[in-house]
Formats: sequence, structure tokens, C-alpha cells
Amino acid sequence: MRIWAGESYPLGVRYDGAGVNVSVFSEAAKSVELCLFDENDNEERIRLPEETGNCFHGYFPDLEPGRRYGFRVHGPWAPHEGARCNSNKLLLDPYARAVHGNVEWHEAVFPYHFADPNGEPNNLDSAPYMPKGVITQPHFEWSGDRRLNIPEHELVIYETHVKGFTVQHPGIEPELRGTYAALGHPAAIEHFKSLGINAVELMPVHHFIHDNHLVERGLRNYWGYNSIGFFAPHSEYAADKRPGAQVAEFKNMVKALHQAGIEVFLDVVYNHTAEGNHLGPVLSFKGLDNAAYYRLMADDPQYYMDYTGTGNSLNMRHPHVLQLIMDSLRYWIEEMHVDGFRFDLASTLARELHDVDRLSAFFDIIHQDPVIREAKLIAEPWDVGEGGYQVGNFPPGWAEWNGKYRDTVRDYWRGEDQTLGEFATRFTGSSDLYESSSRRPYASINFITAHDGFTLHDLVSYNEKHNEDNGENGRDGESHNRSWNCGVEGPTDDPEINELRARQKRNFLVTLFLSQGIPMLLGGDELGRTQHGNNNTYCQDNELSWFDWNNIDEDLLEFTSRLIQFRASHPVFRRRRWFQGRPIHGKGLQDIAWLTPTGKPMAERHWNQGYAKVIGIYLNGHSLPGTNIFGQRMTDETFLLLLNAHWEPIEFSLPAKRWAKYWEPLLDTARGGFIDDDVTPIAARSPVAVEGRSLQLLRKTG
Repeated sequence: MRIWAGESYPLGVRYDGAGVNVSVFSEAAKSVELCLFDENDNEERIRLPEETGNCFHGYFPDLEPGRRYGFRVHGPWAPHEGARCNSNKLLLDPYARAVHGNVEWHEAVFPYHFADPNGEPNNLDSAPYMPKGVITQPHFEWSGDRRLNIPEHELVIYETHVKGFTVQHPGIEPELRGTYAALGHPAAIEHFKSLGINAVELMPVHHFIHDNHLVERGLRNYWGYNSIGFFAPHSEYAADKRPGAQVAEFKNMVKALHQAGIEVFLDVVYNHTAEGNHLGPVLSFKGLDNAAYYRLMADDPQYYMDYTGTGNSLNMRHPHVLQLIMDSLRYWIEEMHVDGFRFDLASTLARELHDVDRLSAFFDIIHQDPVIREAKLIAEPWDVGEGGYQVGNFPPGWAEWNGKYRDTVRDYWRGEDQTLGEFATRFTGSSDLYESSSRRPYASINFITAHDGFTLHDLVSYNEKHNEDNGENGRDGESHNRSWNCGVEGPTDDPEINELRARQKRNFLVTLFLSQGIPMLLGGDELGRTQHGNNNTYCQDNELSWFDWNNIDEDLLEFTSRLIQFRASHPVFRRRRWFQGRPIHGKGLQDIAWLTPTGKPMAERHWNQGYAKVIGIYLNGHSLPGTNIFGQRMTDETFLLLLNAHWEPIEFSLPAKRWAKYWEPLLDTARGGFIDDDVTPIAARSPVAVEGRSLQLLRKTG
């Protein structure tokens, strides 16, 4: 095998059309071998000839795409000093564009002997049990593809799972189901388009492993929050099983979604890796340079800092770790055409020493990067460490999963006392969290449910979690259901109970899609998907988690679709700027007003009184700030939203004539949703009966 010196950058194994440049970083290594595998798994080891700036590199003119490979590192084994090099362990390339195969949980992939974890190093060869990197062909025909650049305030995000969404879809060929090809299939795209969403947020697709403790229990890492390859699309989601074929299949999926006007966001897990703690396997980073890649305990570096609850945390203070993440993000944007990212446990990325620092190096580099800063950036603004709950504290340019929105809206609709003031703040975009940092309402990603927790159907159907199938004696998952399940646990044949549950689902959905900010819908909630009370299906790669396309709540699906399209038709529900609570341009009625059941504006004393589960919200569509692209003043219709979180009906009085002479009822969650019958407009000051735990939407007509 011919070999030349090559270049130290770019890192990874890169085919340039004539040969392959190889470069891998390690401060700890004395030397690094490239290990090549043929179709019979015969291994050829070649020492990389050059070292520049702690990067070992070489150029191979005879290598071509499709070849599988790994690395072996020769260096110190001193766990008590944080060093875990062992040349008997085959290591995945951190920059591998594709990974082939899965980990086989043999003792050889661990750095110690099971019988003596603190004894001599385990020198069993791990190569037969390890997945391998794949040299990939970078060329792809992207002609016709373009960045959609959908304005943030126009976004409707659909959080979903590549396999779960497609694996049982009857409109997709069986051989494609559960794959990237299936998600880009016309049947999948038709569902997205008819629903009205314009962005899919995919649960992790970076290559991940199935944890040993799950495999031993006959389970799998369904969610995928256990990455080991930050550049590689997960191989099990590819219909084409040839080594490396998943890359082109992923690109074709993105291209198809873009052609349908749908952006693609990835849920990325840069805060930790699948190698776990000191008792975890050696798969890549540990064997390359453990002390560089991971946060180690200062007083005993054989152990790991763990802000993630998974055993380790990546060391964001190290420049090469930062470089790895930035290179990964740029790769997914530039070569895979991804539009944005949701950063799992993002507070961990901001930790430079111990405290969360909102001006850490991670954020500085992101904002200075001309490619990454143009993508849509979404933070899950918490981790499990001290001070990790950072909702509202991320810098301008970031949106955040608004956990306070979720909790407040759930509390309001289950009738919690004294939630009305916070509900009003959350409904209008959470200005208390974002306005002071010059952010707009679309910094708030509003959601009622997400992958981590109950589905919407289960939220209104169960008081207690039912996670027994996970094999952890019910200890896993959130213990408290902040909703109201009508007093009956689980499925029932009682039509009254089922209607109350359906009403509560409609209440949540209307609140979500009429709130200011970016709505995020958990995939399947529009179908009535249930997980039978399991609120932590991270390990359930089966019918419990998969979408059941043969049992769809058609009424709920139609209602959700109409609701999303209604929002899209009315800018007053997706404003780019904050409400002011006062007349715009110095005349007319204010842009928003809060009304008591008497039809009069709320005073300060009203917010905490006994009827403070009931409110009217006046939304003035004629006071929208700004102009459209033609320089015309933006206007919309004016609406009145009447909400009653009490269990008993209440009578509202419509406001006086100066607000509107007549109001037309459009929607009533107690009557099934949108009102399609001909209705007579209701005059000002007239009474309107709002059923318990329901809402009504009316439109100004005169």
C-alpha cells in the first residue's frame, strides 16, 4: 500500500477523487495505525507516517470509497492519570462519514477484565466486535436544492423519529419502512403537507449504539441519545445496507423534504458519548485521547464529570473538542444540507469550569462562524448538573425549548390556582425570559408534549406512569403528570369520559397554536397516538413507540390540520414583535387586552381572585407592527379568545361596542372544534356560555 505524508487538515478519512487523506488527533498517542478491513474482515495495519500539531496523518493514493477502517493508538495506559490508550482496541474515527456494523458486547470492547475492573488492562483484540468506519464518496447531485430560509415566526415544528414514523406506514413499501428513504417518501411528505408543518425535527440520527444493559434485557436504544459518530447518519435507518450507502440516502431524504417546502432539523447530542464512565467500553474517544475529549474529576482523573446523567461529559474547554463539534455542524449544513439543530442538554455545552457560562467559548465560536450562525439553533436549556436549568439565559440568535411554557399551560388546564398571570406571559411569548436580551417571541419553542414524557393522548388519560416494560421497576421517567385525566386511569368505554379527554386535547392544541412563539407538535399527537402510559419509551423499539397508522383519530387529525392552517392564515397569532398592551401608532384599541368574565379589562387585583382560571384575550389584528415585503402595512382580523379552566360552565359578557359591534363564533372545544354551521353573529355585551374546561374563539365582524 503506497503512502505519502498527506495533510493534517481536514481531520478524518477523506476521499478527494484521487486518493484518501487520513488525519486523526491525539495528544496522548506516540503513534497511530490505520487499520483497513476487506470483505472477509482481514485486517491490514499501516502506521501513519507524519505528525503535525498532535495530528497523525498520511495520504493513500490507492484507497477508494467503500473500504472499512478503524484506528489503533499506541500510547500510555494510566487510568489514574486519565490516560486509557491500548493498541489492542480498534477505535472508530471521530470524523467517520459512515459507520458499518454494531457493537457486539464482548469483554474485548472494555478496557478492563470483568473479574478485576481495577487490575491489569484488558488486552483482548476488540476488532472482531467493533463497527468500522467507511470511506465515503462525497459527490451527490444536489441540483435544484436550496436553503428554504423559512422565517422563524412562520415555523411549525414536528418532532418525530425516522423509524417510528415510517415503520408501520401502509402507504410506504415494506422494504423502505423505518428508513431515511421512507421519511422522504411521497406518502410521508403528504402527511406533513396536509398537516401544515414546515419543519421536521428528527430525533438523533448521528450514529449511536445499543447499550449493553439494554441488550441484555432484550431492549434497544430506540431514541438514540447515545452518539458515537458525530458525522455519520445512523446506519440502521438506511434501506440500502451497503457500507456507506446511508449517506446518499440521507441526502435524498433532505432533498425531497426541501422540494416540499419542509426544513430539516437534527436533534444533536454533543454533550456526551456512548462510552459511558470508567466502567464503559472503549470505542473511540477514550482510546484516542481520554483526557482531551472528556471532563475528568480533577482530584481523581480515572473518573468522569457527569452533567448529563449518562456517565461522561465532553470537554468543551479543549480546542480540538470544540473543533470537532464545529466541524460536525458545518458538515451537516454544507454537505448534508440540514437547516438547523436542537442541542440536547445544551447547558452542558456551556460549562467551561463548573457553572453554566452563557458567554462560553462554545457560544462565541458559534456566533463567529459564518456557516453555523446562519442555521436555526435551538437549545434544550438544561442539564442534570447544579445550576443547569437555564431557560431564558441563552444568547441572542438561539431559540429554546420553553419548559416553563409546557408546565404553565399544563397547570392552567388542570385548574391550578394562581397560574393566570404566568399563563398570560407564556401565551404571549414569554417576554420575561427573552425580551431583555433583545430576542423576539420566536425565541420560545412552545410545546405541550415531547418525546420525553407522555404523548398528548396519554397526558389526558393517565395519572401515573406505566413504565414497567422498561425493566427499571418504574423508577425511570418523570413521576408527576401535570395534567388532568378526567378521574379515570387508562382506556375506558365511558363516552362522557372520552369526550372530556378529547376536549382537553383540543384545549391544549388550540393554546399551543394560538400562542406567540414557535409551536412544536410531538409527532403522532395529531393521530391520537398512545404509549399506554409509558412516559419514557427510550428503550422501546416496538409497537409501543411506533406510529399506529391503522388506528388514527381522524377527527383529531382533521382538527389539528385546520388549526395549523388557521394559524398560518393569521399573522396576529405569529407576530415577529412583542405585544405592547397599548394602542399602536397612538390611536385605536390596544394590540392586546385581558378581559374578566364581565367583558371589562382586567385590573391588577383580578389576576389572583377566585375566578382566576377564566380569562378573555382580545387580539387586535389591525395593530400589527411593521410592513410586508411590498411596504404595505400589515393587518389581520381581530379575535377574542375565551378560556375557562374551571370544571363548571361560566358565562362571559362580550366587551362593549367600542371593541366590536358583533362577534362571530369560530371555534368551541366543547362542541368538537371548528364551527362549520351557519351562525348568527353575537352582539356586543351579549352573554356567552363557556363550558367547563373549554375555550371559544370568536372573530370581530363589525
